[in-house]
Amino acid sequence: MEELFINMLLFTFKLALKSIMRNKSRTFLTMLGIIIGVSSVVLLTSIGTGLKIYIEQQFQSLGSNTIYVAPGNPLGASGGPTSQAAVIERSKRTLKKRYLNQVLRENRDLIRSGVASLMSSGTAKYKTKEEKATFYGAMTDYAKITHLKLKAGRWFAKDDDQRSRRVVVLGNNIGEKLFGTVDPVGKKIKLSSKSYRVIGVLESRGGGFGGPSWDDFVYLPFATLSRDFNIDTIKAFLFQAKDKTKTDETIKAIKKTLLKSMTEDDFSVFDQTQILSTVNGILNVLTLGLGGIAAISLLVGGIGIMNIMLVSVTERTREIGLRKAIGATPNLIMLQFLIEAILLSVIGGLIGLVLAYVGSLLIKPYFPAQVTWQAVILAFGVSTVVGLIFGVMPAKRAAKLSPIEALRYE
Repeated sequence: MEELFINMLLFTFKLALKSIMRNKSRTFLTMLGIIIGVSSVVLLTSIGTGLKIYIEQQFQSLGSNTIYVAPGNPLGASGGPTSQAAVIERSKRTLKKRYLNQVLRENRDLIRSGVASLMSSGTAKYKTKEEKATFYGAMTDYAKITHLKLKAGRWFAKDDDQRSRRVVVLGNNIGEKLFGTVDPVGKKIKLSSKSYRVIGVLESRGGGFGGPSWDDFVYLPFATLSRDFNIDTIKAFLFQAKDKTKTDETIKAIKKTLLKSMTEDDFSVFDQTQILSTVNGILNVLTLGLGGIAAISLLVGGIGIMNIMLVSVTERTREIGLRKAIGATPNLIMLQFLIEAILLSVIGGLIGLVLAYVGSLLIKPYFPAQVTWQAVILAFGVSTVVGLIFGVMPAKRAAKLSPIEALRYE
């Protein structure tokens, strides 16, 4: 009896597969919604996952013992970012260079080094080539704290900052845009009509988390940028803790020192863990939203499968009647149409996964993307369930057909 059931099941499966292959163009069009849905869900979630990994790698490259002090509360009262205008306005009356020196002086046992930074923007020009760029005023220890790597030349010496020398270090992109294959070191460029000598070029570092790319930065000594562009608005302090296991203790010590000169609302002290937590929270919501939007096409695909299966039941009424007449039970008829619906979803899901994987490989050189097993299992599982759910109604309709009426059907 068991062997008979297995044989009937195999026969039903083969019959369902043959029915699908009978009309290839209609089968493909039926699966199209599932293909688009699965590929969209997997591809969008892979982009979100890849972006999270990329940001984590960027922060890890700075070192786990790097501590930031920013004006106001850039992470927001509830962990979200505040407006850039509000940050700039607050920084005009808060972060001062003397506060940096005070923190370093009072916490020598916890802090290895610390720097302040300034920022401006304008045009960088070399001969006839001109590019928009971000000007970043950095102190001597900035390269050490942020682990910047030089491709050519050198970083600023203390003397460059103290004497406000007009020297610059170029980000990788801005260097290539202005000089092409020419070695920039030793050449002179103009920043908003003022002339500066290039002393170094950095290796590629990547994006700036929604802001300008670090590779498009033109780095100047802190004092030079402050003098030449009349800027005293400090963007941030960066500190390097001596012991990464004492980061929390160092943050408390920095806060204690700064509170002697400022109020608690005037500044924020945080490490990369807090930044990553906020950024990942935003990315998780964004990825979930994009995946949800893409998943709508799975629903559309399911409706398409149901419609085609209902048409198929009508077209194959005589076939159903004949099968019932020779002994096929309503359950076997229902199983046949369920198998067809599920096969349409499974095959469509597999094609969608292949397309998503190929798509992720194509965009990887330009944007981080990583297909995860979680996304694959979720999208494929949902597509299979969609086929099952939307196949039930046509299958029930086929199972309820009377064999006599079905055989009479023209």
